[in-house]
Amino acid sequence: MIVDKIENHAKYAHLPAAIVRAIEYVGSTDFTHVENGQYELDGKKMVSIVNRYRTKLADQAVWESHRKYIDVQFVAGGHERFGHEPMSSGLAVSTPYNEAKDVMFYEPGLATYDAPAGTFMIFYPDDIHAPSLACGVPPTPSDVVKVVVKVAVEES
Repeated sequence: MIVDKIENHAKYAHLPAAIVRAIEYVGSTDFTHVENGQYELDGKKMVSIVNRYRTKLADQAVWESHRKYIDVQFVAGGHERFGHEPMSSGLAVSTPYNEAKDVMFYEPGLATYDAPAGTFMIFYPDDIHAPSLACGVPPTPSDVVKVVVKVAVEES
């Protein structure tokens, strides 16, 4: 997992070219004028998903991982919390891997991090993550604009 502010994107120029392109895309696009939806950036090798939603409470968290795609997630507006556990943490699988949907679900983990607007996260296949969580004490659902760029593993 990588978590940083988009203004620091140049520090990641050493990453594979497809991931660098995904970071540059989210950092250079004004998503206030991009409709919700899925956009092919490089066929199925790189797909952008723009979504506006309300964050959810921890008991509604969905802990997941992917095998075929790396997630480059960018909080374009709002503030959310996300969960993260490395695959090596041994979280129990709650739903086996679905190859068609490229997702496996897990029992909840414990580690969470805050991601204000301007934060990007990179989740690799060995990163179990739970996006879209409410921030604050107590956590309070709020509106978020988030972009997820799915980068095919074979491209990275």
